Amino acid sequence: MSSRPGRHFLQIPGPSNSPDRILAAMAKPTMDHRGPDFGIFGKKLLNDIRGIFRTKQPVIIYPSSGTGAWEAALVNLFQPGDRLLMIETGQFATLWQDLALRLGLDVEFISGDWRRGVQPEEVEEKLKADSGKTIKGICMVHNETSTGATSRVFDVRKAIDAAGHDALFLVDSISGIGCADYRHDEWGVDVTIGGSQKGLMTPPGLGMNVIGPKALQVSQAGGVRRSYWDWAAMLELNSGGYFPYTPATNLLYGLREAIDMLNEEGLENTFVRHERLASAARQAVQAWGLEMQIEVADERSNVLTAVRVPDGCDADHVRAVILKNFDVSLGNGLGKVKGKVFRIGHLGDFNEPMLLGTLAAVETGLRLANVPHQSGGVDAAMRYLADTA
Repeated sequence: MSSRPGRHFLQIPGPSNSPDRILAAMAKPTMDHRGPDFGIFGKKLLNDIRGIFRTKQPVIIYPSSGTGAWEAALVNLFQPGDRLLMIETGQFATLWQDLALRLGLDVEFISGDWRRGVQPEEVEEKLKADSGKTIKGICMVHNETSTGATSRVFDVRKAIDAAGHDALFLVDSISGIGCADYRHDEWGVDVTIGGSQKGLMTPPGLGMNVIGPKALQVSQAGGVRRSYWDWAAMLELNSGGYFPYTPATNLLYGLREAIDMLNEEGLENTFVRHERLASAARQAVQAWGLEMQIEVADERSNVLTAVRVPDGCDADHVRAVILKNFDVSLGNGLGKVKGKVFRIGHLGDFNEPMLLGTLAAVETGLRLANVPHQSGGVDAAMRYLADTA
């Protein structure tokens, strides 16, 4: 590969760009993960990460992908044959369901068209129909990265309560944490699944489970035989800042820096920044005359925007043209929307010039790829950013 000037624009919706501060932190020498200094470091890290999830409950950090964190939550709580209610909002909700099925769980999957978030009234209806309380858990994705839908977690909690159901409530917020408002305790979530590589701006490799008291109680007598994913083993060692096996030490250095950066900006300010940049991106898409994958405005994510190309066009071709000509990577369509959408990530370590550069590359790429559209998307975004400065 030949050298290209400037920095590559990684505008997929995760992994997100890791800022220089985090990369520099990760470059520090690896410390002894059984020594006293690590215990001090680990104990403070495990305490401070709670603030990012808005919780007072323990946060377990695995050396894993988000998929591992999915599995950890399921094997600590459920046994083969246990019945789960899961909701289809896109590719990642579907993959979580597939994982549950492979573990031998009985999944009722509320089907969706990938153009909406979770509909709380559908959850309430299903739970009210479960008169025998056979459903043991409800699993949903907070921010569906494949479509750009953000679901109303608290409204789903209220639907569970309105149905008078005692099923555990599990939420995947891997791409929501650090980008969109999320409150584990206040919203009554039993287990939250997180990951390092999106709003936490750290390279992939850390999966997280936030464990509420009800879930912890169930895990002590439930679940299946497990070792690597065992909450009990992690919690025992975590109390002193340590881990039951070798942790991803240098990734934890990066996560430590990410927590500091989010706290320096202030979480509320971080959420406002993401909302503002997302709104500017949506202004551009509307000006181009293109359609967003998510139909309801209130459900459109502040993490990414999935853009539908007109019939007869190939979204992957558009992405290839933009990458070749401008060194900008956009997210591809997954599953049911493969070739139909491209995804613009506007998350993590991201600001106005980065957004405008990305949108300019997209608008020019649409022209080069002969996609029917109107010009003026970048101008619309610029006007919005000026008006809201």
